Amino acid sequence: MFAAGQKNGVLVFGFGKGAYICGRHIRQKMRFQNSMFRKRQTLTPPSPTTSGMRKIIVAIDGYSACGKSTTAKKVAQKLRYAYIDSGAMYRAVTLYFHQNHIALTHPGEVADALRHIHIQFAYNQDTQKSETYLNGLNVEEDIRRMYISERVSEVSALPEVRKALVLLQQKTGSKRGVVMDGRDIGTKVFPDAELKIFMTADMQVRAHRRQLELMQRGELVGLQEIVDNLTHRDHLDTTRHESPLVRATDAFPLDTTHITFDEQIEFVVNLAISKMIEHQQRTAEKGG
Repeated sequence: MFAAGQKNGVLVFGFGKGAYICGRHIRQKMRFQNSMFRKRQTLTPPSPTTSGMRKIIVAIDGYSACGKSTTAKKVAQKLRYAYIDSGAMYRAVTLYFHQNHIALTHPGEVADALRHIHIQFAYNQDTQKSETYLNGLNVEEDIRRMYISERVSEVSALPEVRKALVLLQQKTGSKRGVVMDGRDIGTKVFPDAELKIFMTADMQVRAHRRQLELMQRGELVGLQEIVDNLTHRDHLDTTRHESPLVRATDAFPLDTTHITFDEQIEFVVNLAISKMIEHQQRTAEKGG
């Protein structure tokens, strides 16, 4: 059994019998040791720019270390939309499989493991970031480790895993007003998304970004090891049978090699507002 949806502006999803509640801002209904879960969070008011406009889905796909997640988070903040980190979901599943020695070649074992996984996103006011929880434990740091990066593509390629997570992702975005990044968001999860972005970047630039990210987390990894890892992941992601990484035919390309972070945010936000205006005009024409 899978549970997912939106209630009072809060995103809800989980595996098994109990659904967890997640989102950028959250009223936590479970008891955790972390004090931030004991405070009620208020929802962010609509952006003045997009207030009153029909909500859309922004789907951001692309290769690893192109800046998908950082871009998606900031775009969601600008639009006052919910942000769903699909990559973190796959990483959390990978962590659980690793910790519990799940045999990836045994479909029954994989299916049983999925029934014991609950994934949650909670907004940390101190760090001002969304953090990932696996079965009630904060695993944000763990899922970003290199040993998870080396395994996540293989886990993501499993049909049982993709089917389960795609279903959850589709339910969380059913009412729109969502920014989601991944590798098959615009092609499989939300093929009808109003705005699709496909991000790329030069391999050396991607490797340097990932190396810096790992250093900030206390991991020292050689550049060539990272290049090898990214190359391997690219191959697995683009050649897997289940939902391979491909650019949707109606996706806007965004090469982040030579542009600033602010420039890529502006690019996506402007496109999003344009899509909202287009829809309003079409609606007005039909009404007239």
